[in-house]
Amino acid sequence: MANLKSIAVAPQLLKPLEFRDSVSITVEDGIDGDARGQNAGRQVTLLFEQDWLAACDEIKAELPWQSRRANFLVNGADNPQSVGAKIMIGDVILEVMEETKPCQLMERVAPGLRRALEPDWRGGVCCRVVRGGRVKQGDRVDIELPA
Repeated sequence: MANLKSIAVAPQLLKPLEFRDSVSITVEDGIDGDARGQNAGRQVTLLFEQDWLAACDEIKAELPWQSRRANFLVNGADNPQSVGAKIMIGDVILEVMEETKPCQLMERVAPGLRRALEPDWRGGVCCRVVRGGRVKQGDRVDIELPA
C-alpha cells in the first residue's frame, strides 16, 4: 500500500523547508504555510521515493529527500507520469498538472543531480488542489490515471 511518508513546507521562497506531521490544504491556497501554494498549477509538489533513490544512486550520493524541495514524499507508488492523473491522500484530491522539472538548484545540492532527475519524471509532479482537507504522515495514497 502506498503512503505519504513525509511532509515539508517552504514558509518562504528559497529558504529551507520545514517538516510537518500534518498539514491543511485548500483549493485556494494549497498547503497552509507553504509560500508556493497560490501558484495554481504548482500548489503541491510530490516526489516518489523510488525515483529519488534512483537519482541518488545514479550520482552515487545519499541525499535527504527534502533537497528536492518537494512538499510530499510518497512511498510505495509509481509516479503517474501523466497530466490529469488524480492523487488521493486521505480526503484530499490532487490533479497532476505537469512534471516538476529539475532546475539549477539541484546542481547546488550535488553535481549531476539535475541530470539524474530528468528521465521518467524522477523530479516528481506538480499538482493543483481539486479537493482540500487535512493530510498526515502515513496517510494512504491512491493514484487514478486519466482515461
